[in-house]
Parts: sequence; structure tokens; C-alpha cells
Amino acid sequence: MDDDKGQDQKQAPLTAGRFAGRVDFQQLVRDALARAAQEGWRELILSDPDFADWPLGERAVAESLGAWSAAGRRCTLLACRFDELAVRHARFVSWRRSWSHIIEARACGSADPLEFPSAIWSPAWVMQRLDPERCNGYAGPEPERRLLLRESLNEWLAKSSPSFAATTLGL
Repeated sequence: MDDDKGQDQKQAPLTAGRFAGRVDFQQLVRDALARAAQEGWRELILSDPDFADWPLGERAVAESLGAWSAAGRRCTLLACRFDELAVRHARFVSWRRSWSHIIEARACGSADPLEFPSAIWSPAWVMQRLDPERCNGYAGPEPERRLLLRESLNEWLAKSSPSFAATTLGL
């Protein structure tokens, strides 16, 4: 009986609609990355001015990313700066180092953080914080929403340059 309940939870759809607050936002990030691993999403774009309030350093998130990582997968990280990510999310930095061949990190250092997108894009589902300060936004699988967000992210990617090296070279 418990197995059936676990199966139902695994198949529950990701949140669609508005979300509000940091707790809801962070849970959406956890759920999206877990679903990416379960369903084998081929591509992810994670975008935020600095990823400071994302739960990327949590063990469950690192496990989801580890399960998601495989040949043929691709993850793009897009930020204004990666300083906070490197300081706050050691598990994520370690995962990024191990899987650097499937991860591209790009920065828009001169971008206004207030205008920069805070979002997750995938071929199946998207989440975008429309008000990062209050952690309010929208999530869902609608094709139009996925297309609009991808076009917006592509514009930012075109303005970006490689950043956040997986390793640092020393003398």
C-alpha cells in the first residue's frame, strides 16, 4: 500500500500557476530538479542574478543533480555574478566540478540584477520569479510560456560570456 502512495507522489505534476514566497520558490527548485532526474530532461537552464537564495547547496538537490547527470544532458548556468553561488553552495560547486563537461556557465557582469531573469527552463516545464525580492512568480508546462522564457534567456545568453570555471589553474 505504501508503494502505491510513493508511486502517486512521483507522478504528481509539477506546480502550475502562481507561487509566492521564498519557501514555495525553494520547493519548486527542489521539485523541478528531482523531476528532471526522474524524467531525464535533456536540457536545463538555471538563471539568476547570483543564485544566493536558491537551495543549491542542499543534499537533496545535489542528489537530484547527480541522478540527472548523464551523457547527452546539458545544463546552462546564467548569472550576473557567480560569487555568492561559489560561497554559499559548496555541494553544487563540487557537482559542477565533477560534471563540467555537461555544464556551461555564463555571466552578464554588466547586467542590472533587477532586470535579470530568475528562472528554470526545461523542454517540459518552466519557473520564473517575476519579483525575486518577494519570490513571487509563475510556473507551468505551457508551450507558449516555455517559448517566451527561452527567447528571453537566449537574448541574455547572447550578451553573456563564459564564466565560473570548474577548476582554477595555479602556478
